[in-house]
Amino acid sequence: MGLGGPTFGKISEVSSNDQSTFLPATAESTLASEAAAGFRDGSAVPAIIVGEASTSDPAVAFPALAALGERLGEVEGVERVVGPIPSEDGQAVQFLALIGTGQEAPREAADVVEDLEAVLADPGGVPAVAGTPAADATWHVGGPAGLASELGGAFAGIDGLLLLVALVVVFVILVAVYRSVVLPILVLLTSMGALCAAILAVYWMARADWIQLNGQSQGILSILVIGATTDYCLLLVARHREELLQRDGIGPALMAAVRGSFGAITASAATVAAALLILLVSDLNSNRSLGPIAASGIVFAWLAALTLLPALLQLMGRAAFWPTVPSPESARRRREKRAARGRGFVQPEDRDGALIAGLEEDHGVWTRVAALVARNARPVWIATAAVLLALAAGVTQLQASGVAQTDVLLGQSDARDAQGLLSRHFEAGSGSPAEIVAPEAQRDRVLEIVRGTTGVASAELEAEQSAGPPAGTPAGPPAGAGQPDAPAEPKVVDGRVLVSATLADPADSLEAERTVGALRESLADVEGEVLVGGTAAQALDANETAQRDLRLVIPLVLLVVLLILMALLRSVVAPVLLVLATTLSFGSALGVSTLVFQHLMGFDDADPTVPLYGFVFLVALGIDYTIFLMTRAREETLRVGTRAGVLRALTVTGGVITSAGVVLAATFAALAVIPLMFMVQLAFIVAFGVLLDTLIVRSLLIPALVRDIGPKVWWPAKVD
Repeated sequence: MGLGGPTFGKISEVSSNDQSTFLPATAESTLASEAAAGFRDGSAVPAIIVGEASTSDPAVAFPALAALGERLGEVEGVERVVGPIPSEDGQAVQFLALIGTGQEAPREAADVVEDLEAVLADPGGVPAVAGTPAADATWHVGGPAGLASELGGAFAGIDGLLLLVALVVVFVILVAVYRSVVLPILVLLTSMGALCAAILAVYWMARADWIQLNGQSQGILSILVIGATTDYCLLLVARHREELLQRDGIGPALMAAVRGSFGAITASAATVAAALLILLVSDLNSNRSLGPIAASGIVFAWLAALTLLPALLQLMGRAAFWPTVPSPESARRRREKRAARGRGFVQPEDRDGALIAGLEEDHGVWTRVAALVARNARPVWIATAAVLLALAAGVTQLQASGVAQTDVLLGQSDARDAQGLLSRHFEAGSGSPAEIVAPEAQRDRVLEIVRGTTGVASAELEAEQSAGPPAGTPAGPPAGAGQPDAPAEPKVVDGRVLVSATLADPADSLEAERTVGALRESLADVEGEVLVGGTAAQALDANETAQRDLRLVIPLVLLVVLLILMALLRSVVAPVLLVLATTLSFGSALGVSTLVFQHLMGFDDADPTVPLYGFVFLVALGIDYTIFLMTRAREETLRVGTRAGVLRALTVTGGVITSAGVVLAATFAALAVIPLMFMVQLAFIVAFGVLLDTLIVRSLLIPALVRDIGPKVWWPAKVD
């Protein structure tokens, strides 16, 4: 904690939210970007500055706007400013501020955007602008640089607000569960120890360029580590409490608790870590990096729960449970009081007596739930499965082909406002053109195809003169207004030319992605290699890569989980049933989530990574609770048989698993404080899915199935 704590403040040094870094090196947009960089001096990302300023009086408007452009160009980190560029209707103006990027850039792009916004907040502060339409305009900063700055700002809450919300929620739940103040503090200390260690490991992995760290992965890591560590701590503490009711010594009780819970916690952590590491086969860098990032968090959660927490419990002794201190004497007194009030245990000779035979205390509602399963096993699992199937029907309405980048941001967005002005007064894709790199010999044919493609507003060749505006920039003011004429001679680099195509739709929209797809299809017959890149192409490649990852990762995760369960339970039938039940649970959660997104939250679409991440976390974490249940069921089976054993396991683990599920759901729900559609959708899917799996699948479906099938569930092992 001493080493990892200070690293929280340095994690942004190795984190990037640039979508281009998410793509594999072989993506067409990545190759096009590398080729297009050769046509320009250095690399720069444009910030599009747009405002509704009238240019009806050019003699007044253009000198003022030119002065504003010069002031914007003085901001440190801005390589140059293109503009002022008036709209055809004379009611709006835009500038392109080209911001330097890369290792040689003097400042971070987000800091440059912030300074640009500061200048634009008071344009009247520029003497030549005061009293002109430019001073009265409301300016907005958008484009790739403006959008990236807002995305980074949205993730800025990860280190503060997100962590605070998660810890407060977990603390409140733990106080309610334990009816103690000391024990929740010990559990949260353990969680923070695991998180600090994980942050330290992830920081150095990113420094070594082993992973691509971004705000999305960082937020998920924090939530996952806190939730998983708390779950493992809940299981260990519950077992420790059981042992304290039977033993006088703290040390022997703690050793027995660690031995009794070690297998379940280790199997759970191994399953989750293995499932997360499957993401290494992903093509999308952001998906592939999340695997080792999240898996390292699970490893430290496991390590902290089995080392730091036992040490803290040993130091605190029985006082950790104050004011309800467990001991053999307190257990005896409670039994005597219940017996005096006529609320003793169900007797062994009763129908479901094996359910509680040998237990030291009543387990309340879980004793009743287990009795329900015992009496109606087949109707319970059939009815439960039918309800889950009905809920899963909502998946048919899921649209996970991607969303516009400006729609990802929730709440007020300056970049979205800028795009709205661009769409009303300019070609919507101006400032962020599609870039087509083609053989010089095919330039005329390529230019003809590009201009003839539906969705392309205009297209031109990159010219030799570097002082003029970049290709793809809208037509500027008349000659003499500060905008040089573009030269006609195209620039040739390594036998290739660059065509910049201004799209009719915003570059971050799904319509622009479809236009890029059409361009690629039309240009496929051109002789030689033709590459289509740009902002829209990057988004298209990211969506298509994410969809390929979805089809590849899901079967592999199911296979790995199945194999681990077979090794753990030494059975074939039980693991197959458990995987099918967990998959059904995920389908139900995704179906309900889809309906909630579309009809309550107003989200018509989703990013392809939403169902992928939702599946990985729900299957991996859902199996957690099943492992807790079934490892105890196998333990009890050796004592009282399969049918009675699963009921006893349900009774004993019901409270702790439900508490763990509520804690995990609450921690993932904290992701909703980040104002991004992806995070809100993932938060709801995982939180709802965990509760569904905990309260329905693990409590009713699986115990009823095992009860109905009986000893055959352990096939090929022979167990009574």
